[in-house]
Amino acid sequence: MSEKNLAAPCGVYCGACRSYLLFKKNLFEEKGYKSGCNGCRIRNKKCSYIKRDCALIRKNEIEFCYECNTFPCSNLKRLDEMYSKRYGVSQIKNLKRLQEVGFEQWIQEKEMLYRCPDCGGEICVHDAECYDCGKKINPNKK
Repeated sequence: MSEKNLAAPCGVYCGACRSYLLFKKNLFEEKGYKSGCNGCRIRNKKCSYIKRDCALIRKNEIEFCYECNTFPCSNLKRLDEMYSKRYGVSQIKNLKRLQEVGFEQWIQEKEMLYRCPDCGGEICVHDAECYDCGKKINPNKK
């Protein structure tokens, strides 16, 4: 799978997403879920952001929301507010950083941010938990 799939158009880092980690680590039964996903870009029109009717993303006219003339749009602002309150992460800030440093550096920063300091495993942003050792941690709320 391409690493590019781990950067959602809306600025979510899929590598820390519950659905992605459940799928990657086959933890459905253990965590009590029935399905997961392998990244927003692969999901295409099933991506929750694309369902919000962004024609530019749906038609592949832009790769990331920051490329849009209306960035940040009202849909992105609502999503950003919800993620900021619940998980301490901002898609708008993620997108601005992605635009500033480029994909390769951004993905490296996210991989480091969501790496467990105890075991080196992967932290789920939604559960604030390392899915390898179980440590409760949210790197966005230090």
